[in-house]
Amino acid sequence: MSQRDLVAELRAARIEAPSEVRARVRLIAAADTTPVRRRTFTWRRALIIALPVAAAVAATIVYTRPAHHAQNELSLDRATPAIVHGAVASPPLGAATGTPAPLAPAPSTTRVQRYGAYLALRVPTPNGVSTGVKQALRITKALGGYAGSVHAVTTGNTGSADLTLKIPRTHVQEAIARLSAIGTITAEQVDIQDLQTTLNATDRTIVRLQRQLAALRAQPPSPVNTSRIDALVRQIQGLQRAEATTVRTARYATVRLHLGTAAPKPAKAHHGPLHGLGVAFRWLGIGAIYALALGTPLLLILWLAWIAARTIRRRREDALLSRS
Repeated sequence: MSQRDLVAELRAARIEAPSEVRARVRLIAAADTTPVRRRTFTWRRALIIALPVAAAVAATIVYTRPAHHAQNELSLDRATPAIVHGAVASPPLGAATGTPAPLAPAPSTTRVQRYGAYLALRVPTPNGVSTGVKQALRITKALGGYAGSVHAVTTGNTGSADLTLKIPRTHVQEAIARLSAIGTITAEQVDIQDLQTTLNATDRTIVRLQRQLAALRAQPPSPVNTSRIDALVRQIQGLQRAEATTVRTARYATVRLHLGTAAPKPAKAHHGPLHGLGVAFRWLGIGAIYALALGTPLLLILWLAWIAARTIRRRREDALLSRS
């Protein structure tokens, strides 16, 4: 018999103790008066549970306190420039000298362009908003333009106005320079789109269609020929109308003007001598709630595992004592 077979046979064999030994074990277990040792609450066990909970509370307070968020927001504010309608807010160009500098490039005099500009100004008072609207309308009218829309509102110590002005493209640079003198510049943006390439392509298409039209008119008249001539005439007229509309609308630049007062500063709250203590207790409570929410499932799992291990151990002891 090999060693592997001997080990397998020994494992398969169930060696039973003699009946005298089992009876003596039962008598000893029945006569045992030693009290069952129960787990009692000790300071060592309390520290084992309290230290992780305290660490979780401290970490929660550190990462959720207002100063932490305020510091992060402050660093973001310092690193990120203000953005208004896709344009980076620029410093007031004319604030240092008192005279506004031209903010926009001059439009082309030889090419058709779609010219758009945005200008945001800050005025000191709501009356300044009303006065600024009137000045902007006077400037627009003096330069041969008109107001597409005007929206103004004032509430208490604040006010704002938004104007859409249509100004001849040849005077848009002067208009922006004069409008910038109404208040302090807080943002600016210029959009220039060249339309000359599209118009040139439309002109070439019209010339090609006109040649086709002349060739059809030179042929003998027929119903099919007449239908083709009418279709070409309608197509040519549609292209000419679209081209004329593009040129006409491009003569006026669109200037969007925003006037507004500075946002009121929030009143500084006056706190009592115990305000800091109240804030500390509030954040301690918040940290305790976080720790309870995160630690309770873990403690429950550990308790269930301990109960299961204890039950399995007792069943094994009972099975050993009752084996006959």
